[in-house]
Amino acid sequence: MEAIPIRKKYKIISEMSGGNYPIQLLCEILYVSKSGYYKWVKRQLCPSERQLEDEEIKKKILGCHYKFKGIYGYRRVKIWLEKTYDLFLNHKRVQRLMSELGLKAVIRKRKPYHGKKEAYVISDNHLNRDFHASRPDEKWVTDITYLIFNGQRLYLSAIKDLYNNEIVSYHVSRRNDLKLVIDTLKKAKKKRNVKGILLHSDQGYQYTSHQYNKLLRKYKMQPSMSRKGNCWDNACMENFFSHFNSECFYLYSFRTSEEVKDAVSKYIRFYNHQRFQRKLNNLSPYEYRNQAV
Repeated sequence: MEAIPIRKKYKIISEMSGGNYPIQLLCEILYVSKSGYYKWVKRQLCPSERQLEDEEIKKKILGCHYKFKGIYGYRRVKIWLEKTYDLFLNHKRVQRLMSELGLKAVIRKRKPYHGKKEAYVISDNHLNRDFHASRPDEKWVTDITYLIFNGQRLYLSAIKDLYNNEIVSYHVSRRNDLKLVIDTLKKAKKKRNVKGILLHSDQGYQYTSHQYNKLLRKYKMQPSMSRKGNCWDNACMENFFSHFNSECFYLYSFRTSEEVKDAVSKYIRFYNHQRFQRKLNNLSPYEYRNQAV
């Protein structure tokens, strides 16, 4: 059971002492000293400048808590006070004041862990955040994102060439399973000579499966994997999904999975053939690749 803050104990004693309960007994029950309680009472009757200042800060903290629906912990509340009121406080003070107010940040629920279904294969991080490629089909990255619409969910798997940021292949499915990444890889194999290509992914169970790694060996591709729990190791793939969401998916309301698949197809064609990028000298991925050829 969580310990009761001492100030809260003093408040309980103050409230109950008015009901003919002896203060000495209440102090013993709550394990506080009688002298400490009377000092607290004196401070309530004649608050110091520090206490008055604390009360004003508490009002601001409450405003922050309700404005952001309780998602900020004491560290972010501290930053918010700095940005909003030019109020520079020690984080421990903010934590104490929030504790006195009984405020805690909303805790994100952890996803349930069901364990691995089979023995898995972990590859070294050969890419090591070196997102530069000197030629086409030297380094590829891959990942999966989910698309929620009209109470439904689809999964988009894609492979990207780091030389020109081109989406080499993609696949959309209702299931986030091994077949999704296998189908994506097989589509890429039909388009390109994949021998010797480094293919980087995260440590999702699909990518660590024996079947997936067996296919990479068959295709003579070199696997590479992000470090566990480190999203920055595959940030360039996340960057594409971010563009897709902001420039396409979030702009429309979709009713059916066919509408979503059609939007994905049209956007990837636009992204590869028409969307110029500063990194590519203001050329599209397709134009940049043809220029290299």
